[in-house]
Amino acid sequence: MKFLLRFITCGSVDDGKSTLIGRLLYDTKTILDDQMSALESDSRKVGTQGANIDFALLVDGLAAEREQGITIDVAYRFFATERRKFIVADTPGHEQYTRNMVTGASTADAAVILIDARKGVLVQTRRHSYLCALLGIRKVVLAVNKMDLLGWDADLFAEIVADYRAFADSIGLEDVTPIALSGLTGEGVVAAAPGFDQPTLLEWLEGVEVGDDTTAQPFRMPVQWVNRPNPEFRGYAGLIAAGTVLAGDRVRVLPAGRESRVARIVAMPADLAEAAAGQSVTLTLEEEIDVSRGDVIVAADSPAEVADQFEATVVWMDEDALSPGRSYLLKAGARMATAQVTAIKHRVNVNTLEKLAAKRLELNDIAVCNLSLDRAIAFEPYETSRDLGGFILIDRITNRTMGAGMIRFALRRADNIHWQAIDVDREARAAMKGQKGAVVWLTGLSGAGKSTIANLVDKRLHALGRHTYLLDGDNVRHGLNRDLGFTEEDRVENIRRVAEVARLMADAGLIVITAFISPFRAERRTARERMAEGEFLEVFVDAPLEVAEARDVKGLYAKARAGTLKNFTGIDSPYEAPEAAEIVIDTTTVSAVEAAERIVKRVLEG
Repeated sequence: MKFLLRFITCGSVDDGKSTLIGRLLYDTKTILDDQMSALESDSRKVGTQGANIDFALLVDGLAAEREQGITIDVAYRFFATERRKFIVADTPGHEQYTRNMVTGASTADAAVILIDARKGVLVQTRRHSYLCALLGIRKVVLAVNKMDLLGWDADLFAEIVADYRAFADSIGLEDVTPIALSGLTGEGVVAAAPGFDQPTLLEWLEGVEVGDDTTAQPFRMPVQWVNRPNPEFRGYAGLIAAGTVLAGDRVRVLPAGRESRVARIVAMPADLAEAAAGQSVTLTLEEEIDVSRGDVIVAADSPAEVADQFEATVVWMDEDALSPGRSYLLKAGARMATAQVTAIKHRVNVNTLEKLAAKRLELNDIAVCNLSLDRAIAFEPYETSRDLGGFILIDRITNRTMGAGMIRFALRRADNIHWQAIDVDREARAAMKGQKGAVVWLTGLSGAGKSTIANLVDKRLHALGRHTYLLDGDNVRHGLNRDLGFTEEDRVENIRRVAEVARLMADAGLIVITAFISPFRAERRTARERMAEGEFLEVFVDAPLEVAEARDVKGLYAKARAGTLKNFTGIDSPYEAPEAAEIVIDTTTVSAVEAAERIVKRVLEG
């Protein structure tokens, strides 16, 4: 049995989570450990000596903070009994804070799901239960709270339990222990509940067995740090996620697949002959092979899988929607990769478990998606390993955590598609044309002058004997992108396709000029990163909205103002101006001819 138990309390608003935690803290006469204060992720403190906690003041204080609108992430509390130590994550019950519940549940061993006996099973009860199942929590207490207000009615309790079990069975939560209790009085929490033959909540928490026997699984250790204090020592440090390792064992380093033997298992105060799951160690290898942070050292005869395309369940945790095709940073353990959601297969209605079609994911949405990474990573399905199967998605500009995900399996296409070696490379193609392939990316509002300037640049370079091609926004939508509209998702896909075409053309040695509004920084950054260093030239064709609208050569602003053209950039869809474009052209002071000459000069210099 694990001596430290991490558990989460969750449920709907006002089900009594904070009251319940206050009762546990008060009745266990606990003293909060100052060293655990780092686990606190909000400003709330229970900073008094546990033996002297005024229970009423504690509960009232927590309620008052919510009434004052204090931002709540996840409040972690630490308490202990003679039998066990506990870390409890108190997550808010409002639907808009589902992301906070996911944060708390991601490291929890067990869950206490509260139900107000007067209200029964609610929408948030189902949502939180579904998330617990999704995140691999298998030990659950169904805490039917406020039973004292209903005279400890056993029949009503049975009805609530039956209703909940029907839903729990449908989502795979099989180990559910129902407990009738009152967080306010402590009955069912630390004292016996009148008329009920059941363990108290504290007895259940002290005795529950959690966790799989990870030491029986194949050896897995993600590398968190490469330790090389001197030329004679090179070690690879990390927390063993599964299995055991012995000095002399044959191991494989993923994703590269190189093999070696373990020379030493370095730990304090002395080397070990053997180490197991849960231990932090440093391994040295007999052969000098390339190992980096984020690699995974595994048993050579039973390696983890490696892939760059997956089906995964994604919980979206940001107010900015997820759009397929947009690039995010994916962090899985210590490994970072660039990732795109290539398809949303379906969104899940957690109340009915119905599978719904979706083109985007909004805050708190849960969906099954296909992911594509820019590199292969070692992984295991989340249900096998939280460490190797879980990931987060990060905004590449703001570094905000946007979503969390659980890998289900590698897509078969990831095994069936491989890079084909080609003898004629980009340098050879460029040399034949006597130039260097490049992409000149013009961005700006509609009417800023992009197409006019791009056409002049194309003509001038052609006259100079350069091999060019012009990709114009309207022209591309007549063919390659004729199936796309103007929603944010379609705009993201529009630029993704254009960036891929531009990259291929530049690979062929062409100078590619593009003229697209391309309103979002994230997609322009993705286009840049598809190119080799120094081969992407971003040109911001800058014109104030009122100037661009006054030109309105195509009549698009008039349609947008009239409401007949939706999602038009500058009117009801945002434009994110470049922050560090190589060239900025103010078309209110610079003519199209002058602008074209500036761009041509820069291209010829590059």
